[in-house]
Amino acid sequence: MKIKVEKPSNELLEARKIKGWPIWEKEVSEFDWFYDSEEECYILEGRVTIKTAEGDVEFGKGDFVTFPEGLSCKWIIKEPVRKHYSFK
Repeated sequence: MKIKVEKPSNELLEARKIKGWPIWEKEVSEFDWFYDSEEECYILEGRVTIKTAEGDVEFGKGDFVTFPEGLSCKWIIKEPVRKHYSFK
């Protein structure tokens, strides 16, 4: 299960109405997480490392991240996170 990290264009942000998605915030912390559905998110602030069975994935401000359904991972928030998110 692969986490996809990309730099979105302004056109994508506008076309998907990402700025209208809910916002989630979390302080520096570590926690285990399981995705029972796919999540897409746009990182407004922060820096995160995700630990998975396949290895570590890092992302931060300005990244568009897709987490696949069925993924088990550990979030390691290195700088407070603020993100728009949507579950499918």
